Amino acid sequence: MSMLTPPGMGGQYRITGDKYPRMRPSRRRGRLVAAVLASVAVLGVTGWGTLQLIDVFTGGDNPTVTGTAAGCRTKASAAPAAHTAALPEPGRITVNVYNATKRGGLAKKTADELRKRGFRIGAVGNATKAYDQKVKGTGLLLGAPAAQGTSLRVLGTQLAGARQQADARKGADLDLIIGDGFKGLAQQAAADRALTALTAPAPTAPTKKSC
Repeated sequence: MSMLTPPGMGGQYRITGDKYPRMRPSRRRGRLVAAVLASVAVLGVTGWGTLQLIDVFTGGDNPTVTGTAAGCRTKASAAPAAHTAALPEPGRITVNVYNATKRGGLAKKTADELRKRGFRIGAVGNATKAYDQKVKGTGLLLGAPAAQGTSLRVLGTQLAGARQQADARKGADLDLIIGDGFKGLAQQAAADRALTALTAPAPTAPTKKSC
């Protein structure tokens, strides 16, 4: 036995030379560890790439993104709110015409013109004592609370500057009370444009792009 052989070690560990043997792991185990590390790296890169593709096609986590183009994201602006109630056509509105001025014949003349423009005509005559010679503007339009924002708006297109007011009535009829500043109904073309503007759909706000 060589002097370099530790006590108690023999057999395959018997050392006959003048150097100790090198205790190192098997090369097969080293190859296995390297293969495992390479597989983990490949899976990590693949997963990262998949997440990037999902983000491109879905627009990320921002729910307002509607599309992508050349690295820019398009965001749709909120559209203006629509009318709270549908506006009735002139043929579905009944108007009572009253004259609160000292000038005679205005109620009948105005009622005839409104009829030509498609409105239904109810009572025609002088204003009651509560309004007679007390309307200083072009006119006063009266209706039930439910008529505000609907039929009163439609009738208002026919008389520029008229004041609109709700009273305690229950019916759907409207009152047009001619005031001291009355010089006639709005011109037919101007009234038609105003009516079209009321019934036209609200425009859609343009989209914005952020890069």
